[in-house]
Amino acid sequence: MRNATRKRRSTPARRATAAAAALILGAGGLVAVNVYASAGEGWSGNRTQSGDSRDNTENTAQRMSTIDCPDVGNEIQEVPDSARAEVDRELAGIDTQITAAYQKFAESKRQLEQDPNAAQNIILGPLESKRRAAIDRITIAIDRSADRPEGLAVLAPCTLRADDNQNDGNNNDGNNNDGNDGNNDDGNNNDGNNDGDGQQGNDGQDQGDNGGNGDNTGNGGQAGNGPDDDDFVEIESVQPNVDEPRQRRGASKGTFSTDCGVNENGKFNPDNIIVAPGVANGAHHMHDYVGNQANDAFASDRDLARGDTTCRNQGDRSTYYWPVLRVQNGADERDAGDDGGGKDQNVGEIQTPSEVELKFVGNPVSRVTAMPRFLRIITGDAKAFTNGDANANASWSCTGFEDRQLTDKYPLCPEGSSVVRTFKFQSCWDGQNTDSANHRTHVAFAQEDGSCPQGFQAIPQLQQRIVYDVPAERNFAIDSFPEQLHKPITDHGDFINVFNRRLMDKVVNCINRGANCR
Repeated sequence: MRNATRKRRSTPARRATAAAAALILGAGGLVAVNVYASAGEGWSGNRTQSGDSRDNTENTAQRMSTIDCPDVGNEIQEVPDSARAEVDRELAGIDTQITAAYQKFAESKRQLEQDPNAAQNIILGPLESKRRAAIDRITIAIDRSADRPEGLAVLAPCTLRADDNQNDGNNNDGNNNDGNDGNNDDGNNNDGNNDGDGQQGNDGQDQGDNGGNGDNTGNGGQAGNGPDDDDFVEIESVQPNVDEPRQRRGASKGTFSTDCGVNENGKFNPDNIIVAPGVANGAHHMHDYVGNQANDAFASDRDLARGDTTCRNQGDRSTYYWPVLRVQNGADERDAGDDGGGKDQNVGEIQTPSEVELKFVGNPVSRVTAMPRFLRIITGDAKAFTNGDANANASWSCTGFEDRQLTDKYPLCPEGSSVVRTFKFQSCWDGQNTDSANHRTHVAFAQEDGSCPQGFQAIPQLQQRIVYDVPAERNFAIDSFPEQLHKPITDHGDFINVFNRRLMDKVVNCINRGANCR
């Protein structure tokens, strides 16, 4: 049973949902229209003073646009359990509205070029009306059993504007991932995101000058919305940047590994049971699943408890999932016409990992306590390209080079080396809740010295290591929301703990006594 009241953080007054990549579905199938060149490009004028049209990169920034919308979910402070399902559905619907707005944006490209003022009637006005209706429904749902949320109506309008420096999460100075200092909205993903969990800094990882689509305005990948050449970097050009925390007296040094396969069953769906329960295609991208096989948008905790598992130890019925990795090699995957696949601009052949390592580790300064059953944890941010990198956490590397970790680039690995994708989950728990309204504040990353923030206790930290044998070409990328452009910084992992009590006790015991168990 989840907690009766779920709190949403209220610190950020507004977050930008910014990007303009979309596709048009034509009669002949999926037709790519790349209307996005970099994070902050605007429509403010597509012609020179003489009236001549210009398609060069320098002037592209004057043609493109940013849709800037407040983040409704982050402004809702409390959601009573009785209203949770309805609120989750409405928030998922708001994501769908934004996706549809970008599609409309692409379809209206020529009209907007000729008359930028038409954006209000074509894009912004209809979007505001839909958002206002959804916000009204959220307010009514909460008001039935809790204090009526105030001030949400001001979140309905969005803006369309030119802004070359909009995107926090994709700064072009090569230093956008220096420990995420100063990017902590809620006290949950602070310096310890990196220092305490062995992911310090990543200084020097942004080897390109652009960090976004750059000047690759005509190279938006097979889907038309990424990846782009500037999303990749040769791993051999990256300097070592991993700084593991020092183990101190009292540390819990053991490990517990669980073998759940590599998704040989081919279980995929575009649902997200944590963020959008009860909403089909709530993620707008496909997920890989290992472990629990009952996971879809409509699964209850009871369904998960009874579900089959691919884990070798049947006491682990946990669900582990992440966006699929695809190679855009011109071949159509079987989901080319489906939600989460081609309909959401995710195209190419889904890659089955060659290896998936799931390991739980201890805390560098203290013992760990058991995770509660059905604890939900999300690490990383599926919208980090538009939200900024405060919650970005997944990293990329290559076998043989794992002392060099990237968060905003895909690695190009030398011959004989494979791509490695790593997730290090939050390792501190508030001791009360299995979830929270923003799905983050009930857990936290360790602080710089490895200790948990005040009010939190150390739990076994899940570390996922996923290996892929893909060519060293600039054509592989994770699935994403359409407006996130398949950027590596949007990578994220999801976990629901469904260990039985006996096995969880074994996990804790192994870690606390320094043993390495399976």
